[in-house]
Amino acid sequence: MTTRASRAVALLLVLAAVATAAGPVSAASAAPVKRHATVEQMYDLLMCVGCHESLNVAESPQSYAERAQVRQYVAQGLTVKQIENRMVAQYGPAVLAQPPKHGFSLLVYIVPPVVVLAGIALLLYTVPRWRRRTVAARAAAAAGDGPKPALSAEESERLDRELAERP
Repeated sequence: MTTRASRAVALLLVLAAVATAAGPVSAASAAPVKRHATVEQMYDLLMCVGCHESLNVAESPQSYAERAQVRQYVAQGLTVKQIENRMVAQYGPAVLAQPPKHGFSLLVYIVPPVVVLAGIALLLYTVPRWRRRTVAARAAAAAGDGPKPALSAEESERLDRELAERP
């Protein structure tokens, strides 16, 4: 057995041991726990629709009204998602600190990584070409193979005269 195959078998055995040690997972334990929201947590997740700042730093009359609404929802024992849904229903999606991850707003999450990857790909394509071109230009300059301007007969005679006149 090769080293790579033995490592794969050992990894599978370790994963199987970990899975059996963890025990069976019941549907009840796999279900997400709905936690009640805290006021500070909601202030971080929501924006003031009047001044477009986070509720934990906004100082406008609109932000005071939104904070009062949030405190009321938290006192009712609602979850984060329930409070977000009610605030969006009341104030619109501008109340969310992060745009929703669906529809047109999904572009906010997709476009930046695509632009970064395209920039990296462009650099990986162009930098080696630039380097090859620079190395070729240096080699040509060192060998003296660079382009030499051709002098006309008149220019050659003038150059000879000026060089002869120099002390």
